Amino acid sequence: MPRYDRVLLKLSGEVLSGGGPFGIDPEKVASLATELAEVVRTGVQLGMVVGGGNFFRGVAAAARNMDRVTADHMGMLATVINALALQDALEKQGIKTRVMTAIEMHQVAEPYIRRRAVRHLEKGRAVILAAGTSNPYFSTDTAAALRGLEINAQVIAKATRVDGVFDRDPLQHADAVRYESVSYQEVLNKQLQVMDTSAVALCRDNRLPVLVFNMHQRGNIFRMAMGEHVGTIIS
Repeated sequence: MPRYDRVLLKLSGEVLSGGGPFGIDPEKVASLATELAEVVRTGVQLGMVVGGGNFFRGVAAAARNMDRVTADHMGMLATVINALALQDALEKQGIKTRVMTAIEMHQVAEPYIRRRAVRHLEKGRAVILAAGTSNPYFSTDTAAALRGLEINAQVIAKATRVDGVFDRDPLQHADAVRYESVSYQEVLNKQLQVMDTSAVALCRDNRLPVLVFNMHQRGNIFRMAMGEHVGTIIS
């Protein structure tokens, strides 16, 4: 039996690029969709926020000389590309999926309306929430925290490249120590690089737990949804 009825899953755009420097790896997206479909078939209501780093990294050098607001809007549009790719892969798995965007683009996706998003989830559809919050200066981490609260998710599951929250970067320090659980305040005080501070503070103020786990270990998404111990819980 699933532990959670409704989950907000935060995916980085880089996950969709596989091992490539940027863009979308169709095999990786198909593999990810297979895992996500397993979760939805158990009855878990799955909302997702996907980043755009796999595309934006390709134009990052040019964006350094751009106006920050323009660059942020480019990043938001990159998340829509990823959302559409993930929707296509999920529907090939037989999962009814809706993409909802914070920036209106009616020919491409539905505009984000909270009540409509919740209704889609209640009907068993996977919902991908794209274009961040539509506001510059806010990351997709903050968008995930905001959307998680709006749809009444029981947890934000943040998929990363490592096995949870560590006292320092485990990719650079072999002796880094992983936390089984950690408080929001400790994450903020120790500046643990898990999520943006604004996202952590938003979750803290509204008591929304965050589960950080390794995306690249196959089956972890399913284990997370079932309540098995994976990664680190921030609460």
